[in-house]
Amino acid sequence: MKSIWVVDDDHSIRFVLEKALSREGLPVRTFSNARDLLAALEQDSPQVLVSDIRMPGGSGLDLLAKVKAKLPLLPVIIMTAYSDLDSAVSAFQGGAFEYLPKPFDLPRAVELIRRAQEESQREAVAEEAAAQLPEMLGQAPAMQDVFRAIGRLSQSNVTVMITGESGSGKELVARALHKHSPRADGPFVAINTAAIPKDLLESELFGHERGAFTGAQASRRGRFEQADGGTLFLDEIGDMPLDLQTRLLRVLSDGQFYRVGGHSPMRANVRVIAATHQNLEERVRQGVFREDLFHRLNVIRLRLPALRERSEDVPVLARFFLQRSATELGVEPKRLSEAALARLSEFSYPGNVRQLENICHWLSVMAPSQMIEAKDLPPELLAGEGLQPRAAGSIGPNAESEGLAAAGTGAAALAGAGPGLVPGANLLPSFGAGPDAWVAEMAREARRLLSAGEPDVWDLLTRRFEASLILTALDVTRGRRIEAAQKLGIGRNTITRKIQELDLDV
Repeated sequence: MKSIWVVDDDHSIRFVLEKALSREGLPVRTFSNARDLLAALEQDSPQVLVSDIRMPGGSGLDLLAKVKAKLPLLPVIIMTAYSDLDSAVSAFQGGAFEYLPKPFDLPRAVELIRRAQEESQREAVAEEAAAQLPEMLGQAPAMQDVFRAIGRLSQSNVTVMITGESGSGKELVARALHKHSPRADGPFVAINTAAIPKDLLESELFGHERGAFTGAQASRRGRFEQADGGTLFLDEIGDMPLDLQTRLLRVLSDGQFYRVGGHSPMRANVRVIAATHQNLEERVRQGVFREDLFHRLNVIRLRLPALRERSEDVPVLARFFLQRSATELGVEPKRLSEAALARLSEFSYPGNVRQLENICHWLSVMAPSQMIEAKDLPPELLAGEGLQPRAAGSIGPNAESEGLAAAGTGAAALAGAGPGLVPGANLLPSFGAGPDAWVAEMAREARRLLSAGEPDVWDLLTRRFEASLILTALDVTRGRRIEAAQKLGIGRNTITRKIQELDLDV
């Protein structure tokens, strides 16, 4: 794990942050001036940088500019006294992740650094996914129009609308358009407009000023500001509320917007790529999507074919996903027999590429031998074929074995689930129904959401699971947070942060 770097000429600030972060299990490296940090940057790099704004020998703003030139995706938190808030706000224009007013509340400071660390990890995953882009997209004839379009648009900043079914890889195409554009050195920022509550979406897109609403204890940059100089990907644009469609249209028209609670116009140089699985023309006729916004976004339309339209891509994608799953699990990659491969290629994949990826990860965990036979495939692939699935295949892959592992059930435990474990109906209904009952119920709920084409199933189920754990622990400890955190094996700052993130009423 990379370190958190802290630079401040005040020894007490460095000491306090180093001790607090170390208690949270985060490696820390401290510097007393910008010069030493820049020298260290030649040999190593941090996961998050926390910098004072005023230091002898160089300001935090100068340091921010130099660091961003070298590491544009690195989250940088600027520490500042209240008298310097104007300077700190201007730091956002230079790409600061957030600012931390002095004197600061230590738990909140650690929480902010944790959030920046998570952002850094997401960016690292996104970069890795982008590097694997060609293998993810495939080479079927049905994809050639997509490849040609990406090539033709490689030197353009034109707005693009990507259409296609859920799970077909629209975000991967958006990343490819960014990667091969003149903005490739700038940030790629993605937001799923259907996954964020309406009352929060405006702040997510445009940011907010301190005090703009209850809980807005500091100013925050929105996605437009974060994407300045790069690309903003608006996924599931068809679900955007009408009032926000009006604001978006204004930004696309003149490039200006206001933060929530703000009075000064902001500007962002952003290329917008939108995506939807819906028929926007029909949404316009229904009066739920603005016609002028539709025409503003629909400059170039790029249709992404469903996986069933390019079934010849299934073998190469399946082998790729099996290889990647094996790497994640630390095991030897499994192989597909000709019969299994043929059955995989014949399946219609209502969940598209995402469903195939889930199936391959499930097979990496559940298939009983290195050679995957047709009988090892999950039940939905064997329906109507007269094949009886083996015992290990009784949990469906749409439960996402990754999600179950994250919930505290490792691959070994899943493999030992045994026959007869059929996915259930509700999420985490009763832990007393047997040691594996809650896993089955989570699998059933995941299957329902994935089959319905719900977006961000991973985030949705993870939030439900975390909320259930925290509320149960607080019930056991009669509301005592520190004791609940100890029983769960997490830090007190972590449980406080999670309660806020999950908006739990406790």
